[in-house]
Amino acid sequence: MHPELDPIEKLARLGNVNAYEPAGDAPQSERLAFDAGGGIMSCIAHVTTPHGKKPVLKAMVTTACEKNCYYCPFRAGRGEMRRVAFTPDEMAEAFDRLRRAGLVEGIFLSSGILNGGVATQDRILDTAEIIRRRYHYRGYIHLKIMPGAEYDQVVRAMQLADRVSINLEGPTPERLSELAPKKDFSAELLERLRWTHRIRQRERVRADAVTQFVVGAVGDTDLELLSLSGWLYRQIGLRRAYYSAFNPVRGTPFEDRPPVSPLRERRLYQASFLLRDYRWDVEELPFEQDGNLRLDVDPKRAWADAHLRQAPVEIMRASRDELLRIPGIGPKGADAILRARRKGRLTDLSHLRALGVRAPERAAPYILLNGRRPPRQLPLQSR
Repeated sequence: MHPELDPIEKLARLGNVNAYEPAGDAPQSERLAFDAGGGIMSCIAHVTTPHGKKPVLKAMVTTACEKNCYYCPFRAGRGEMRRVAFTPDEMAEAFDRLRRAGLVEGIFLSSGILNGGVATQDRILDTAEIIRRRYHYRGYIHLKIMPGAEYDQVVRAMQLADRVSINLEGPTPERLSELAPKKDFSAELLERLRWTHRIRQRERVRADAVTQFVVGAVGDTDLELLSLSGWLYRQIGLRRAYYSAFNPVRGTPFEDRPPVSPLRERRLYQASFLLRDYRWDVEELPFEQDGNLRLDVDPKRAWADAHLRQAPVEIMRASRDELLRIPGIGPKGADAILRARRKGRLTDLSHLRALGVRAPERAAPYILLNGRRPPRQLPLQSR
């Protein structure tokens, strides 16, 4: 495990091990934001956080793991994986040195599971405690919650961190058992997400909670993934669901399975935002017969093609929810339209553009302006 190495040298050996673990709010761009030159810079990603875009250290307490998740590069017994481990003091010191050098402004801390989830969670918490107390750091921390972590550990993580991750990986117990047979969907994972909601209601904490799914490795459908995501948004106040398109890793049982298109991942995010930010119900999403979304068009436009082309929305009378159903109009645009129409009539696409609707031509096939279809309809572009 190389205990003789300087902590910074050990971090450099990690490389971008967390490339597919999102730490912020723009996961697809975050994945591409690692430095390609290797060394310590390959551990640093430019992450969009609730406090703005920051360079964040993405690290693991250990890359050793006793679980045998079939898709994971860190799975037990995979000989090709370079194993590295840190003490809490080493990781905290490395982060502080990088922060003082101006290289990072936050940390995302995960880990393989070694000696059980509780012991591993203690090492993560001890690291965060040292960073907060010894080094007096007040900035962005994102901590992973281990399967089987205790209630008090989750409380302490949410007190120390700005965000915590509890990755469900699969959308149902059956899907998870195909991905990670040594993990318990309900008892070890989903219950801890429920705890985060209870803790936010009862305790004084700073963190929100997110989860992640592995997409497409075991036949999971978009309907399954988005049904659970919608429930998590409504029932436990989940801040965000992440979707990671499966890519095979050499030396794992899934190495011969085909990769999943990044476009499927993108469509899942678009649909997820409709559930979280636009208050759609899962039943309204335009699933195909196989339970998946179309890849050739974004889900909002697919719904509008089916419902609004023959029944366009009158911009001068539509409610806010109706405006949000129109491709090209988001929350800011809808609010601007509501304000503007109190003062006058909107009769042209240029009026919408002047209000800040960035692509009114996308809305054109689905709307009426003062009782008329817009006279000019430019070619539609996928959102």
